[in-house]
Amino acid sequence: MRPLIRTARCCLLRVRVRAMATLPMAPAAAASSSTRSLYSPCSSRPHRLLLARFFPATPSPAGARGLRTSAAAAASAVEVGGVRIAREDVVKEDDPTNNVPDTIFSKIGLQLHRRDNHPLGILKNTIYDYFDKNFTGQFDKFDDLSPLVSVKQNFDDVLVPADHVSRSYNDTYYVDAQTVLRCHTSAHQAELLRDGHTHFLVTGDVYRRDSIDSTHYPVFHQMEGFRVFSPDEWSGSGMDGTAYAAADLKKTLEGLARHLFGAVEMRWVDTYFPFTNPSFELEIYFQDDWLEVLGCGVTEQEILKRNGRTDHVAWAFGLGLERLAMVLFDIPDIRLFWSNDKRFTSQFSEGKLGVKFKPFSKFPPCYKDMSFWINDEFTENNLCEVVRGIAGDLVEEVKLIDNFTNKKGRTSHCYRIAYRSMERSLTDEEINNLQLNVRETVKNKLKVELR
Repeated sequence: MRPLIRTARCCLLRVRVRAMATLPMAPAAAASSSTRSLYSPCSSRPHRLLLARFFPATPSPAGARGLRTSAAAAASAVEVGGVRIAREDVVKEDDPTNNVPDTIFSKIGLQLHRRDNHPLGILKNTIYDYFDKNFTGQFDKFDDLSPLVSVKQNFDDVLVPADHVSRSYNDTYYVDAQTVLRCHTSAHQAELLRDGHTHFLVTGDVYRRDSIDSTHYPVFHQMEGFRVFSPDEWSGSGMDGTAYAAADLKKTLEGLARHLFGAVEMRWVDTYFPFTNPSFELEIYFQDDWLEVLGCGVTEQEILKRNGRTDHVAWAFGLGLERLAMVLFDIPDIRLFWSNDKRFTSQFSEGKLGVKFKPFSKFPPCYKDMSFWINDEFTENNLCEVVRGIAGDLVEEVKLIDNFTNKKGRTSHCYRIAYRSMERSLTDEEINNLQLNVRETVKNKLKVELR
């Protein structure tokens, strides 16, 4: 088993959840459509970058608080990187700015990416192997950092604008007004730079309020890579620092793609991220389609200057482990990564990348429809939080199947909820009870009128 983290130089990272009392909360931005702002495609569908799909409306803190659920029997405390995180540190029922439910707290500390015989751990270690082989002894590896970070770390340190919609309660889990569950592993970037690291890989669980389907889950796992160059490294190349870093970045990541997928056709797509310029997405032609593998770019100079690296250049990349693992292992549903069923876990072994998953569940889904008149504060993310809080991993999908606006200007939505266990048959009584609970809770917490 490989050493997973260098603890001596980063112990402070595990315990530092600093209150940024002087940092005002960003105003919520309303938008009719949105784009992912950070560079890692998550565990989801193509072209979905690091901060998840944004919905147009933003709930008030009080509304977000109302979505908390006690349905999950979460442990009273967990340990991450030697630091004890208690439920009351994360689920604060008396804090109107807190929107973290017990179902989310229950995932903290599970660290699927640190299990060597789990698909995510196998993939992580395979990426480690690539960097160890091609950059021997250069990249420091961190995979046990606390997911509790400050708003400054999560957003400001990586130049996310103060009015960006990703800061909203609709998209991010707020522990309090100054602390969040990290939305991306980039939240540790600035602090690692200040601590003197110039080559590093950061892997961890990240948290986002999101939709419900086979490729989305409110907790998933990312890896970020970062490399700094000093002026003497590019001075004799005939290129400026930015061009040199971009060329090295593309060469490095093309090699990684071949390491994971074999001899595949690749293409680079220009894109935009707030903290890199230029910015790119790497796509590969795999299984008769173009697949987005990761996002990356040359780090904005402002980030380097703020962290003591003036006159240097750097590159960074981010990738979603679930997204790639679903392709490499043929895993059809993101919920399976959290399964303890031996029919799933026994199929994977340390060091064996790409073993094809053999489905063991043939249980049919059960569909239930629910229609209601929405209000101005309604968002789909809030609906999914309610459904997930009641049905947990028994809910497979929540899908909008119809909407209309009547002559009085009232808008109705009809959602189809698919219930299915990956491990057993659900009874009619069980599903009916779940749906009844969902309907009542949606009506009471989201203040909608059922039809």
